[in-house]
Amino acid sequence: MEKINYLAFAIPAFFLFVYLEYMLAVSKKKAYLFKYESSVSNISIGIAERLLNLFIAASFYELFNYVYQHYAVFNIPNAWWVWVLLILATDFVWYWYHRLGHEVNFLWAAHIVHHQSEEFNLTVSARITTFQALIRGVFWCALPFLGFHPLMVTVILTVHGAYSFFTHTQMIGKLGWLENILITPSLHGVHHASDDKYLDKNYGDVFTFWDKMFGTYQKEEEAPTYGLTHPIKSHSFLWQHFHYYLEIIEACSRTSGFANKIKVVFGSPALLDQDIRPALERRFLQHKVKAPAKFKLKGYINIQLVLSVILLTTTTAFWSYLNLADGILIALFVLITLINCGALLEQRRWIYYLECVRLIFLFGFVFYKLDWVELIFLPTIVLIILERTFALSSLYKNYVLRYEEG
Repeated sequence: MEKINYLAFAIPAFFLFVYLEYMLAVSKKKAYLFKYESSVSNISIGIAERLLNLFIAASFYELFNYVYQHYAVFNIPNAWWVWVLLILATDFVWYWYHRLGHEVNFLWAAHIVHHQSEEFNLTVSARITTFQALIRGVFWCALPFLGFHPLMVTVILTVHGAYSFFTHTQMIGKLGWLENILITPSLHGVHHASDDKYLDKNYGDVFTFWDKMFGTYQKEEEAPTYGLTHPIKSHSFLWQHFHYYLEIIEACSRTSGFANKIKVVFGSPALLDQDIRPALERRFLQHKVKAPAKFKLKGYINIQLVLSVILLTTTTAFWSYLNLADGILIALFVLITLINCGALLEQRRWIYYLECVRLIFLFGFVFYKLDWVELIFLPTIVLIILERTFALSSLYKNYVLRYEEG
């Protein structure tokens, strides 16, 4: 058990703090700060990112070490003052990574997911995609390049990330003079706002120095309106991840000339044609004539999320004991489950077929691990028989996809 990854305990800790925040909100009669559909979307995205990052986390440390060993500009010692310098340097790199993430289309495509939620609580801190983690890791290479040891960088990134988790809450108000030094929940709430006066403000993650230095500092005045200036109108796991990449592709298809297409990819999100997203929504999202029905069976989604969290925690803890094939298969099962949850929130009728794929995948994996390869097609045959005999798809829609009007 000496190879257990104790970072797995951060996962139940996350849910403990979310629960405490929710209970505090209830006690203050602010339970409205949590919306079920948004919270499910936030947590789903966080589960996917944490799981997929297991495949790349070690690679990033190796990359940091390679940069440090071959290209470090300075030989920075391990002294107490270096840690102070490192946290400042880390936040400075974050500022520019974060700011460019809002100002360059292909970077915004990865970062936009973090801003899609129209609520602002601790679950929003989980809205980080693997695409964003990859891009962020490239920016972090600046630290070992300067001469900070990769181990020190890894430690400070953990602290840096932990601090930013607690800035995603409305349970902490303004903190007076501290806001001249530190990014507080109030200041970060401004960053998540879609109000004109709050747009593109407060990029810092820990300190306010850089925002003040580069003219992007803004205190909270009126209560913020959270989310995007143009909401995406969907809780689909896939749509939330990929809609802006589709928007960039569509914008490029509407533009002639290679140079102009490059300008789209590296241009500002503010200059992207605002008619593109509604056009894509009409093409890819379902639309109802009447108001959408209220999804009734939340318990079914909750069970799937709990299962995904258990798999994520267990896989993280025992990652070093798993081979690559097992890791990939677990990740695929969890990703299908998360897509399933998003499809349920969207009330997609094709969810039954995704359920069948998931069951076939699950039993196929179990039979493979038990070396019962000859039975790998049995789940498919059983499902076909059940469908023909009992109209399983109709039973599923009647008892799992239950709706009530209003």
